[in-house]
Amino acid sequence: MHVFITGGSGLTGPAVVAELLAAGHRVTGLARSTASAERLTKLGAEPFAGSLDDLDRLHAGAKAADGVVHMAAGGEPGDWAGITKRDVDAIEALGSALAGTGKPFVSTSGTMVMTPGRVSEETDAPSRDAFAAYRIPGEQACLGFAEQGVRSSVIRLAPTVHGPGDYGFVAMLVATARKTGVSAYIGDGANRWPAVHRLDAATLFRLALEHAPAGTALHGAAEGGIPLRDIAATIGRGLDRPVVSVAPDEAGSHFGGAALASVFAADVPVSSTRTRELLGWAPTHHTLLEDLEHGDYCSG
Repeated sequence: MHVFITGGSGLTGPAVVAELLAAGHRVTGLARSTASAERLTKLGAEPFAGSLDDLDRLHAGAKAADGVVHMAAGGEPGDWAGITKRDVDAIEALGSALAGTGKPFVSTSGTMVMTPGRVSEETDAPSRDAFAAYRIPGEQACLGFAEQGVRSSVIRLAPTVHGPGDYGFVAMLVATARKTGVSAYIGDGANRWPAVHRLDAATLFRLALEHAPAGTALHGAAEGGIPLRDIAATIGRGLDRPVVSVAPDEAGSHFGGAALASVFAADVPVSSTRTRELLGWAPTHHTLLEDLEHGDYCSG
């Protein structure tokens, strides 16, 4: 099929583009800059000039396609209301172009919309008190198109999508360990952290596009909950740094702010059993700890 993708030139997006092309699909990718267009072209996709703010362009790109994958996000960090509005507006523009067609529309959310402190399943409702609650309106907007004749689904990605070049939360933990001389976790470090390898995530996006039933929420987590003390211990071995516990009231100063400390203290495990059974998704690539042991996180 001809797939229109947003965010195809980001960090995880290129893996999704490559996965779709390898499966025989044709891909057109939203490109907000010359650099983005060049990256998409090198991957084998067709660039389509525009940005998340160009709602008419988003609508036109989706209208010309047989299916849509929405991965792009943007906005000023901390402006959660602005980020939410931008995402919902983009989803409305993309989804409305597919209304009544039965075509697939896969949007992206995160497992951190779920209730902390327990293992959440795909059919559980997101929590307004969750760390990433700002993403819930986007989920609802996408899934709502199932009632308008769109085969819409949402992939809640783990907070860590690991692989070469990752600059997310685990990379921040590594950088903090280098800076402070210790690899730290908060309290007893028993809080659990989901993760997925980038290539396994790419496979899930393809499977969702091809097969996910309308109105389905999916969990992109190959590992449902790795204790943070295990992550810290693996980083410590890789960098030859002591592994220590940081008291909760000292975590903000150690990790560079209260917001980051609250993220690294979060206990946000999830299950992906239903996702695997529904789509036949079977992650095969390195686990997070294997990537920390053998990848480029702790090298250099």
